[in-house]
Amino acid sequence: MPKMKTTKAAAKRFKKTGTGLLKRNKAYKSHILTKKSQKRKRNLRKAAITDASNVKAIKKILPYI
Repeated sequence: MPKMKTTKAAAKRFKKTGTGLLKRNKAYKSHILTKKSQKRKRNLRKAAITDASNVKAIKKILPYI
C-alpha cells in the first residue's frame, strides 16, 4: 500500500494542539489595515480553533497530523 500524500498547503496552515484539536490563524490581516481598528487587528493576531464542521475534511487532507 503506498503512502498517502499530505496536502502541503494545508500542512502549512494548520497545527495540532496537545489535546488533538486543530489550530489555525485568522484571515483578513494581510492588507488594507488602515481602516481596521487596533482592537480588531490585535484580535486577528491570536490563533483560533478550527470549527468542528471542517475538521473531518482537514484530517482527510492531512493524514499524518
